[in-house]
Amino acid sequence: MPVRQLPETIVNRIAAGEVVERPASVVKELVENAIDAGAHRIDVFSDGGGRRRIGITDDGAGMTHADLALATDRHATSKLDDEDLLAIRTLGFRGEALPSIGSVARLGITTRHASEPHAWSLAVEGGDKSPIMPAALSQGTRVEVSDLFYATPARLKFLKTDRTEAEAIREVVRRLAMARPDIAFSMAGEERAPVTWAAALPGPAGQLTRLGDILGAEFRLSAIEVRSEREGVVVEGFAAAPSLTRANALGQYLFVNGRPVRDKLIIGAVRAAYSDYLPRDRHPVVALFVTLDPQEVDANVHPAKTEVRFRNAGLVRGLIVHALKEGLAREGRRTAANSDGAVLESFRPNFSPNFTMRPNANWEWRQSPSYPVGAMPSFQGSAALAEPDQAGFDVGTPAADVRFEQTPNNDLIDRPLGAARAQLHENYIVSQTRDGMIVVDQHAAHERIVYERLKASIAANGVQRQILLIPEIVEMDEATVEQLLDRAEELAGFGLAIDSFGPGAVAVRETPSLLGKANAGALLRDLAEHMAEWDEALPLERRLMHVAATMACHGSVRSGRRLKPEEMNALLREMEDTPNSGQCNHGRPTYVELKLSDIEKLFGRR
Repeated sequence: MPVRQLPETIVNRIAAGEVVERPASVVKELVENAIDAGAHRIDVFSDGGGRRRIGITDDGAGMTHADLALATDRHATSKLDDEDLLAIRTLGFRGEALPSIGSVARLGITTRHASEPHAWSLAVEGGDKSPIMPAALSQGTRVEVSDLFYATPARLKFLKTDRTEAEAIREVVRRLAMARPDIAFSMAGEERAPVTWAAALPGPAGQLTRLGDILGAEFRLSAIEVRSEREGVVVEGFAAAPSLTRANALGQYLFVNGRPVRDKLIIGAVRAAYSDYLPRDRHPVVALFVTLDPQEVDANVHPAKTEVRFRNAGLVRGLIVHALKEGLAREGRRTAANSDGAVLESFRPNFSPNFTMRPNANWEWRQSPSYPVGAMPSFQGSAALAEPDQAGFDVGTPAADVRFEQTPNNDLIDRPLGAARAQLHENYIVSQTRDGMIVVDQHAAHERIVYERLKASIAANGVQRQILLIPEIVEMDEATVEQLLDRAEELAGFGLAIDSFGPGAVAVRETPSLLGKANAGALLRDLAEHMAEWDEALPLERRLMHVAATMACHGSVRSGRRLKPEEMNALLREMEDTPNSGQCNHGRPTYVELKLSDIEKLFGRR
């Protein structure tokens, strides 16, 4: 078959296969155009999961008659002042979105520029453009897409249900709304109730407001502000405290120069930063914004512009890890119990008394608590007063009562974790603070203290090594061997000494003594796989820290041990001086806190 030039309509449909993957792709491209046009409000409407209709309306700059005539031609764009693709400051730049959409759907554009006497409209159906006609529109641009993929019906069978496609559209808009809190967004459609996000104030406060609106009030309450800057690269945003986790990494969002991207860089960096706080099967919720010179990042590596490539990925990753670790250490005493209402809810009675009161409209129980109330059928018998859920509290006197002090030391009460007052069940320390009370899990708290000591010792003195009597030879492919040898110095810092042993082989001469009799071959292969995916030596570091955590678990104060009052207070003071003392090594809270105001609410005093 001879080589021939493809018709323009076929070229556009081939390009549409890359750019217009599903209805959410259309919404992404059109909303990005609205943002680039300087819109302050963007309204999104979808019907039938975006297949039947998509409508995007904005109040941006709009287009002139001449611009509209070129807008649906391939590779026509207003977003590149010159031909430098390494200085991209807009979300769009390819000039492919509108012609690609117009080639597979019915596209209608109505727009008005401030310099024009009225609006103009243009229609494109299956790649065929209509003449430009006068239209009515006060300002901005309205784009309507209907019958998506009618020109390529084979693509329709690959779409999912209307509800699934509608949810994909909502996710796209959510990401763009998180990236630009200064713009108001609204979403409407038959699949879900309408949603509106008002424009937020500039700065971190406005950013957190928008993130809270999208990710939920739970994220807003547990969010920790993070920031790190070096060599012109700024990483900032918000990360949830370790008390708020998900079963997958879908709650981790990365924005580069205002562009939402999906990058494996963030997953590895977040995993490293939270490794001391969470179990391996839990993932935190974070929203990070990276700002850097456009020359340092390539946004032209993916047709849908959902991926970027950094010139110095190691710097960006290091800044993300540093920002997260610094923020988590600063807020290290946050726990699941004192960052949300979980403790209060667990204390609330789970019954609703059915009081039969005398008919008296003016009676108020707070003013007259002894007023006769008549029969209470739901409380017949004294046994009804004891709830099954609270049966465990009927244990008599505390295991170690320190109430011999009539008035606790004021200096201790003013400390963050207060003064120890009692030990319950030989495992929980109850302390009194100036404005509330704290319950500490003595084993979990001491486990964190011992773990941090071990980490500090490793950082100060290095990882102790054991020299193998006979070096172990591990055979691997040459590319993997080169990758491992390039990181030999870093691995040596963790106690693993390796040398080249000819093509396709590595000699392991020393291993970390913490690992005991380690399987060097399995360890190296695990490292190689992880480096290929994340470009880091996390498995070895994690295994060492896991051993340290196990040692800390076995070397800490055990549950069931009675503590003297001075031992309890000493443990509280150590917790105050230990970083990350709010969680144990397994991600569980080490203490819960109840403010006096919360206790008063439980008893109806407030």
